[in-house]
Amino acid sequence: MVRFEIIIPMRSNSRPFASFARFASRIVDARPRATILSFASRSSLARLARLASLSILAAACHTTPVTTPSLATPLDNSRQLVVVTTPDWNATSGSLWRFDRTGDGWHLLDGPTPIVVGRTGLAWGRGFERASANPNDPIKHEGDGKSPAGIFPLDTAFGFGPVSELPNLELPYVQLQPTTDCVDDTASVHYNTVVDRGAVPAVDWSSAEHMRRIDQYRIGVIVGYNADPPVRGRGSCIFLHIWAGPASTTAGCTALDAGKLRETMLWLDRAKRPMLVQLTSADYARLREPWRLPELHP
Repeated sequence: MVRFEIIIPMRSNSRPFASFARFASRIVDARPRATILSFASRSSLARLARLASLSILAAACHTTPVTTPSLATPLDNSRQLVVVTTPDWNATSGSLWRFDRTGDGWHLLDGPTPIVVGRTGLAWGRGFERASANPNDPIKHEGDGKSPAGIFPLDTAFGFGPVSELPNLELPYVQLQPTTDCVDDTASVHYNTVVDRGAVPAVDWSSAEHMRRIDQYRIGVIVGYNADPPVRGRGSCIFLHIWAGPASTTAGCTALDAGKLRETMLWLDRAKRPMLVQLTSADYARLREPWRLPELHP
């Protein structure tokens, strides 16, 4: 469970999903089984050969189709989806779509909405390295200025004001205090965790985002990236937050207009296990079928 009063780990409160490494590496062997025919004697060879030919023809007419079971994806239990795409790995702006899922699939709620990402673009996030189609694709690391690519949960909101300013919010909410830090010091036991530094036994970090001092954090959503537990150096403090304008960039978060962000926050429902899919446009097109993602329309 996320501890809201003192420490807010950057992780999902919902049931953990299988890592992409396991999801991507499952192999289903769908080859049909071979049929072996034995011949009783040399004298009956010709007759049995003719019978075998007839049997093969008959079997061909009654073949049971071989089907490959669908592999599980991290989205299987999600009913809300935020999709972000950028034109390429180095692009710092892109688009956002929102989808709801019902029994007959994903349905577009709205989009595209303009967004901005990290000052150096996107990079594959922890757990999604094997999704890459190119060994030269960037990999997310601490301080690289890149937003993570992959699939991540969205399940905790935050802001400057009391939760009463966000009526009908369906996510857990953390009101930021002057002592609220998000720790990005890889040597700290609180790495990639939102912490009230006045409520921990010892402050063991020398680097952190003092969240209450950052105006773009007036409202936001924690992205459950590099969690359960965090891997040091793979990136920290990833949020959806308010942008500084369409020409701005972030340190690795995804940012958008304040009104659109507030609308998104009030739509997100923890019970529906909302997820963020963030990819380049080319990788979204490549992974749309295996990940069973909705089609995007400009």
